[in-house]
Amino acid sequence: MKAVVWHGKEDVRVDNVPDPIIQEPTDAIVRITSTAICGSDLHLYAKLSPLMREGDIIGHEPMGIVEEVGADVEHIAPGDRVVIPFNISCGHCYFCDQGLYSQCENTRDTGKLAETMNLLGRGRGASLFGYTHVYGAVPGGQAEYLRVPQAHFGPIKVPEGPPDERFLYLSDVLPTSWQAVAYADIPEGGTVGVWGLGAIGQMCARIALHLGAGRVIGVDNVPERLAMASRHGVQTVDYSAVDSVRDVIVNLTDGRGVDSAIDAVGMEAGGSLVGSILQSTKLQLDRATALRDSMSAVRRGGTLSLTGVYAGPIQAFPLGDLFDMQIQLRMGQANVRQWVENILPLLNDGDPLGVEDLKSHEMPLDDAPHAYEIFQKKQDGAIKIVLKP
Repeated sequence: MKAVVWHGKEDVRVDNVPDPIIQEPTDAIVRITSTAICGSDLHLYAKLSPLMREGDIIGHEPMGIVEEVGADVEHIAPGDRVVIPFNISCGHCYFCDQGLYSQCENTRDTGKLAETMNLLGRGRGASLFGYTHVYGAVPGGQAEYLRVPQAHFGPIKVPEGPPDERFLYLSDVLPTSWQAVAYADIPEGGTVGVWGLGAIGQMCARIALHLGAGRVIGVDNVPERLAMASRHGVQTVDYSAVDSVRDVIVNLTDGRGVDSAIDAVGMEAGGSLVGSILQSTKLQLDRATALRDSMSAVRRGGTLSLTGVYAGPIQAFPLGDLFDMQIQLRMGQANVRQWVENILPLLNDGDPLGVEDLKSHEMPLDDAPHAYEIFQKKQDGAIKIVLKP
């Protein structure tokens, strides 16, 4: 089969690789019909390259048709249309029983590399499809076929009829955004700021409005992202056109700041020369511009929700200021299956979240190298790219 394979920093290729096979009775084989490139895939493309190995198949936002199931898989069958959550969870361990599927005890990578990557000595969470050798080194879904471990629980069966893009984002974008909004604890009619208007930020904004936020302020500097957010009711701020995002947002909120702030950017935020220097000199692993801006613009007693991915420690983290301002902080990988019951009925009833207005590009799988390049460089209005095997 064909698959998108990592060969080195900023070097992905479409290679012919062996077809996957059933290895465990809880496995399934899925023929992929659509698979998206995630913003966190760009971390693999460049920054997290030391955690990759040549030959790794990448991608964690797939859906398709079940081809084969193992003996212990009963809730799906060949011919079913399914979406595959990006995190791999067993559904019955201690953490899964609490809905913390991203912390699954039975799929965590307990190898030495995963353990040493955690500064607290606690290792990493549940395995992820196509995402480094600290998250299980599981072959990913940017391919013609995918072996799905823990298929007795993970795959989400969806109806026939609507286009793939109605359901595809159940793999990551929608549950990640839903959890970010839930963690933000936005008061009814309140104001939330969203830093980063990529796919996750776009859906955070729409979900926040759907769930009762009175106003969403979105921060970015890419014209196409700002335009997309605006047509879905978001008040936008182009950070490249102002001296201080904090001052703009504080002025828009009666001098207090937003009730809730969502950092939907993470480790590779632009906009700060100091952050870039700290990262390039290894004094700081991540660029924290969005994190610092969102912290500085939330009101006292407000909530900060982190859904953008961070990999390491942040220099001069203002813990004392957050304590003084009584800020609540929540974060983490999305527990995909926890939110499916909230989201799937909305997709079945129509498109109230505007999911079919998220894809900016559709390309054949063979064009994946070009897709990664334009996505990384923010060229050609790339917001969300869907590959078709």
